[in-house]
Amino acid sequence: MIKENRQKADLIVGIQWGDEGKGKIVDLLAQNYDIVVRYQGGHNAGHTIVIDNKKYALHLIPSGILNPKAINIIGNGVVISPDALIEEMEQFENLENRLFISDSAHMILEHHILLDQAKEKLRGKNAIGTTGRGIGPAYSDKVGRNGFRIGKLRNLDQLENEIIDYLQQNRPILESLNIDIETSSIRKKLEFYKEKLEKYIINTTHYLWKAIEEGKKILLEGAQGTMLDIDHGTYPYVTSSSTISAGACIGTGLNPKDIGTITGIVKAYATRVGNGPFPTEEFGEDGEKLREQGFEFGTTTGRPRRCGWFDAVAVKYASRLNGCDNLALMKLDVLDGFEKIKVCTGYRLNGKEIDYLPNELEKVEPIYREFPGWDKSKGVRNFEELPENAKNYIRELEKLVETKISLISTSPDREDTIRI
Repeated sequence: MIKENRQKADLIVGIQWGDEGKGKIVDLLAQNYDIVVRYQGGHNAGHTIVIDNKKYALHLIPSGILNPKAINIIGNGVVISPDALIEEMEQFENLENRLFISDSAHMILEHHILLDQAKEKLRGKNAIGTTGRGIGPAYSDKVGRNGFRIGKLRNLDQLENEIIDYLQQNRPILESLNIDIETSSIRKKLEFYKEKLEKYIINTTHYLWKAIEEGKKILLEGAQGTMLDIDHGTYPYVTSSSTISAGACIGTGLNPKDIGTITGIVKAYATRVGNGPFPTEEFGEDGEKLREQGFEFGTTTGRPRRCGWFDAVAVKYASRLNGCDNLALMKLDVLDGFEKIKVCTGYRLNGKEIDYLPNELEKVEPIYREFPGWDKSKGVRNFEELPENAKNYIRELEKLVETKISLISTSPDREDTIRI
């Protein structure tokens, strides 16, 4: 029987188009948790964390790795590039017994990356804007039951044969895209992956079940954002995994009753990488100012992010979809120096005003409300010390999205965070 009063796993989820600043909040909160778990996505996602003016860019390893006392888990819902993971691991020392990888997580192999890049090129003007890192093809193979779990590194003979069989079966498709994989090098690569990763690979679902029973504090870390969810995002301009809170159960093996507090992460404005609808995008000076002041360039690709104003309609939708108990408002300081700040409070679709998120998001026109700007919020650590206009802005956002804002970030540094 499941105990109703057992320990719960808390959850961090992005509720815009990704890049909200989840890494900083996970790093901040991870100091109080025993285990931090990444549950979906791949190395197309990136967290930048700044501690004592030193930057750490993480793509696969959970942000809790910067807490020397925390156990970090890459869950079964993640697709893993062994090359990218090994390179990332080399930044840290003594990861043994601090990092575990689900034996059910699927691998991204060379053919996935080449397929991703070739298909994106073929789409031409209809390109989705993928990172070209093989995420989509790896998830496609997983769903199509043609994928390769990382736990199979324990049996290299079987794994090598399965990969070669896969390449032979898919040769017509690969050749049509001018993709040629040298099978003679597969064994050597697999041996390298096994040498570097095997000791970290375990059944993480059972590990987490036991941790719950033992009362361990667990933090679940999402990647990307709600508006990129495969089912609930701006399809087809989405990622290939479930980025919402429900995806945490799928990507870890925990059940819904194991989930505790859900915190949504949201910027004080909005950004998007890649193609797809973005109603509040700013193309003029304000958009450029947001990009420069927020240093809005992708952690993974270096691509400049599209920037715009806070979309309260989309955030309210995402908060409801995820069941957010509270929000963390990130990058408030980026709005310093703006004379006027806009917030989207509704849309105009086919001449009618609506207050919900339609499937035809590319056709909507934002309805804005203007707020007076402010200066000098950067580095503030107490709510009462914020400029009055900034405090009013935060209070109004809470009303518009119908969710309490409990954390406010005023710089990339871990300590520059206001708790309410």
